[in-house]
Amino acid sequence: MSRVAQDLGSPLHLKFCGLDFASPIVLLSGCVGFGEEYTRIEGFSNRDAGAVVLKGTTLEPRLGNPPHRVYETPAGMLNAIGLQNPGTDQVVRRILPELDFTEVRFIANVSGSTVEEYVAVTRRFDQSPIDAIEINISCPNVKEGGVAFGNYPDMSAQVVEACRRVTRKPLITKLSPNQTDIRENARRCIEAGSDGLSVINTVMGMAIDVHSRRPIIGNVQGGLSGPAIKPIALLKVHQVYEVARPHRIPIIGQGGITTATDALEFIIAGASAIGIGTALFYDPMVCKRVNAGIAEYLSENGFKSVTELVGTLRTDRDA
Repeated sequence: MSRVAQDLGSPLHLKFCGLDFASPIVLLSGCVGFGEEYTRIEGFSNRDAGAVVLKGTTLEPRLGNPPHRVYETPAGMLNAIGLQNPGTDQVVRRILPELDFTEVRFIANVSGSTVEEYVAVTRRFDQSPIDAIEINISCPNVKEGGVAFGNYPDMSAQVVEACRRVTRKPLITKLSPNQTDIRENARRCIEAGSDGLSVINTVMGMAIDVHSRRPIIGNVQGGLSGPAIKPIALLKVHQVYEVARPHRIPIIGQGGITTATDALEFIIAGASAIGIGTALFYDPMVCKRVNAGIAEYLSENGFKSVTELVGTLRTDRDA
């Protein structure tokens, strides 16, 4: 019996896009490599998560951006890796067979510079054992592709619709905060066939070395993550939930989650699952504590499952 099946009676269990998650925690793309990176850390286990999103994958191998690629900021981190990856064929043929799909759900992260590339990568993963596909239309650390697609609803919908035609696997669209109206983008992606939404990707930012008067990040700009963006992410989840709720489209809420309280805020705002990424870099055991804190809150407040807590935010309109 798989570990997920064993945990069906747990209050942390949930269904996401038809998939069983043993925990609401999703390990975010780019933060755990291709699913094996954190297994080398004593005490860490994929069993602490409901799903793992693999590193962003393009059709052909990419070397990524020049250094520096990562820079610590107050309450956050800038990164501009540039989607370094071995290419779709290597991921499908060599990496996926090494993953234990009985322990946790694995989600591919599809990236591209053209609609055709998104389609080609999605089609290849559709023919693989991967559980679901996340469409990365909002990557702020590459100079082509993702930023443009993710910031314009028409282009976002075009990518989702094209990918929808070549896969029956659950499609999750990762939305950018760097746009005028995230609600409109969410609506268009849902209409185009997205089964779920990831809210949000990193916020665009930069850092400068005042001595050399040059950008610290080799790509000039990068994606800001960590606690600094949590209030932004929380609001975006709340806004997207208002659009997604009538369609019963689940949300992975993410952006600066480091504690159980952070996670609970996102769930109350409308997230069915919560993503953890930057916190893993300095606290690899954070998932255990977040799970324990969520379970304790559910018990103390009379909730039988984490799903019952989703979208229970009380506002003046509810009075």
